Amino acid sequence: MNAQDIRSAYLEFYRERGHEVVSRAPLVLQGDPTTLFTGSGMQPIIPYLLGEPHPKGQRIVDSQTCLRAQDIDDVGDNRHTTFFEMLGNWSFGDYFKQQQIEWMFEFLSEVVQLDMSRVYTTCYIGDERYGIPKDTEAAETWARLFADKGFSSVIADIGSEEAGYARGIKEGERIFYYDGSKNWWNRGKTGPDTTPVGDPCGPDSEMFYDFGTPHNTEFGEFCHPNCDCGRFMEIGNNVFMAYKKVGEGQFEELEQKNVDHGSGLERIAAAKLGDPDVFKISLMWPIIEKLQALSGKKYDSHTESMRVIADHLRAATFLAVDGCVPSNKEQGYVMRRLLRRAIRYSFDLGIEQNFLQEIVPVIADMFEADFPEVKENRESIVAVLVKEEKAFRQTLRKGLKELQKVAGSRLTGEEIFTLYDTYGFPVELSTEEAFRQGIELSENWREEFDTKMKEQRERSQTAAKGTFRGGLEGHDAIHLKYHTATHLLQSALRQIFGPELRQHGSNITAERLRFDFNLDRKMTPEEIGRAEELVNGWIAEDHPVKFTLYPTEEALDMGAIGPFGERYGDTVKVYQMGADDHVVSLEICGGPHVDHTGQLGESGKTFKITKEEASSAGIRRIKAELV
Repeated sequence: MNAQDIRSAYLEFYRERGHEVVSRAPLVLQGDPTTLFTGSGMQPIIPYLLGEPHPKGQRIVDSQTCLRAQDIDDVGDNRHTTFFEMLGNWSFGDYFKQQQIEWMFEFLSEVVQLDMSRVYTTCYIGDERYGIPKDTEAAETWARLFADKGFSSVIADIGSEEAGYARGIKEGERIFYYDGSKNWWNRGKTGPDTTPVGDPCGPDSEMFYDFGTPHNTEFGEFCHPNCDCGRFMEIGNNVFMAYKKVGEGQFEELEQKNVDHGSGLERIAAAKLGDPDVFKISLMWPIIEKLQALSGKKYDSHTESMRVIADHLRAATFLAVDGCVPSNKEQGYVMRRLLRRAIRYSFDLGIEQNFLQEIVPVIADMFEADFPEVKENRESIVAVLVKEEKAFRQTLRKGLKELQKVAGSRLTGEEIFTLYDTYGFPVELSTEEAFRQGIELSENWREEFDTKMKEQRERSQTAAKGTFRGGLEGHDAIHLKYHTATHLLQSALRQIFGPELRQHGSNITAERLRFDFNLDRKMTPEEIGRAEELVNGWIAEDHPVKFTLYPTEEALDMGAIGPFGERYGDTVKVYQMGADDHVVSLEICGGPHVDHTGQLGESGKTFKITKEEASSAGIRRIKAELV
């Protein structure tokens, strides 16, 4: 049973149990301007976990593609990837703990047919300070299921991760209680202490697969399921959203209890193979095989390079599927970095010619049967990535010329950084080329280079601070106001420039909104003033804001507009601003928004465009504030 089989079997398993299969959300969520990428299976589902009714009902299932750019530097070991799939099933106020655990046990043991003697689980130990009990229901359900199959099922208290390293696993133990740092879910951080007041939260129960590899005592004296040595790999997590934090140290049970399950497809496939190297599964290994054929090198001797290339090109391919293009800003910058890192690592394999045209079709072949959007956009995906590769290799040639200018003299760490930062020239290529050309390196060049890299990271962190925050952390009152103002701005611009004007990206922070749109010239001061006048007029008129669920075709037929390049499922949410006889804005959007436009003008504030500039060829960018 390969990874593709597991994905299909999972969707069918839950479909047979009353779940509606929903399409994946794109990696770039147009309806959530607070985050760069879809980083978890839960992220597109959060509004429904918070109480909003899902158009498909109380039970849904999907396979969600995810991208976590923060893991980019960890790729190279046997389990870290930036791109992955999460198999997810949800219950919105329907079934709960026992049913979910029983189904997952059945799926893993009967459908995937994992070696269940190697599966271990963890549960929440409880917290007396807050009156939250030990999750005995989850632990005892697991114990019963394992015992029915003839496996040991001893339940043990561990508590903290540190206690696990000191204690280890005793004979017969299979189910372990951990504290809130490991088995408590809330948005953002972990543990009841960090749960924001007003937020839903609850215990979770994780599943681990024991690959039996030797324990590395660098992590701690003894191994346990939450050990980082690599012996145990988490393959899934059941979140039981049962509580709401109503005050500091105070929790009450939710009326609607939800189940949120997520399993890593790549990790379950690795467990099925019995090999902790996720790069050997059917959604990775064909890329490795192609790299071996192109380079003449073997995976065993060039493991890290092949892993980085395989992961990064999968990620870049799906970004291209979802309409992202390489650039120097935000999502496009991450995409460009992934591609350039993959190309840099290809030098380690001796591949110095263009090779993406050989690799990307292999990736498309692996996914197009299950994701029709891959097949539909196959040619454009290849074209986008190959174009970036050609441009980058030209940049590398420029870097080589710059390097040759210092031939015969000493190369400093600052100069190596400039080659890296300006020309994307890999450090290892700089040092290798310096050796070939007889250029002396300054024992402190590495220290100089690392210092410049640290300064750059600090600048980047400062520039990005407060811009992108995960999940719904940015959905407070000011973000809702700016999100609503973005809709009003688009309506104003369409009045001024015509219905062909469309959104080409947006970003909302607590300080301002930013809106990209198609226009081949600079706006005049009169046009800027007119846009402000229209938006402020609609704010003053205090129009109601409401949403309705429509079949997608009906929504489009009635004139609802959506972000450029966005894909939709069978049903969409349409936000209307204004009464039925005077509609100011009608857009397909995931929300959330204020209840009426007058809220944008609270405390005497008005809408003000602070900047209008070019974003890229044919695309203008507006920044605006409520001042």
